[in-house]
Amino acid sequence: MTLVLPEKSKSSRKTKIDVLIPAIEKDLGTLPFVIDAVRKQSAHVIGNIYVVSPLKPSIIELCRKKGCKFVDEKKVLPFTKDTIHYRSAKWDRAGWLYQQLLKLCGDRICKEAFFLVIDADTVLIRPHRFRSGGKTVLYCRNWSQDEYFNSYRRLMKRRATAKVSFVTHYMLFERAKLAEMKRLIEKQHGKKWYQAILSSIDRKKQFGFSEYETYGNFLYARYRDQLHLTTNRNKGLQMSVRRMSGQRWTELRGKYRSLSFHKRGIYKRK
Repeated sequence: MTLVLPEKSKSSRKTKIDVLIPAIEKDLGTLPFVIDAVRKQSAHVIGNIYVVSPLKPSIIELCRKKGCKFVDEKKVLPFTKDTIHYRSAKWDRAGWLYQQLLKLCGDRICKEAFFLVIDADTVLIRPHRFRSGGKTVLYCRNWSQDEYFNSYRRLMKRRATAKVSFVTHYMLFERAKLAEMKRLIEKQHGKKWYQAILSSIDRKKQFGFSEYETYGNFLYARYRDQLHLTTNRNKGLQMSVRRMSGQRWTELRGKYRSLSFHKRGIYKRK
């Protein structure tokens, strides 16, 4: 699966990409680092960086400082996370699922043919190429949640065939192919793509759907010859990005391509 990707080259610089980052206020600690790292570590010209978020002055101000385009999440989908009933007595995943649906609206938000979706807690720490030799580079890992594949089967009416997982906290989307996937979902289910996704989820399971697993397996099934797969080498950390020392950054950069500063506790109901 490993693909050796050279650093920035003239050919890769020809591919201009947009970036889409869904975020909420709790992400303000990492979001500036995410934005700066995308610009630094991408081998491609960055077009616009779109931050999709609730209408919060703090996020709007960050977008102004960082030269990003703010997108009010309430203007993207015809519903809000408050209308998504996806919770138990112990956890609430409505916002988590809502952000995934926002990402799948990137074909309407972004303007370039390709756009990178990256989670607001994930920082790239080494150079990345997302297009190589006319193919899309998908970063992968070797484990996933079983329920992601169960919902994929219900949604796409076929089993996932990739032997890897595409859940790596960032992924390059192609606007035309994403739109194609959503049209296919609507044709198969006779309803809007987001309604079909919401209907495909087992609400008793915490990990009911993955946008990355779904789109990645859609590409793998239909456009396998247009893909490069390579190991993601992501490290999850339960700490603040601002507590990272320069030495620690250097140490981790020698082993990993990206760091995710997770705040898993936010899904617990109080």
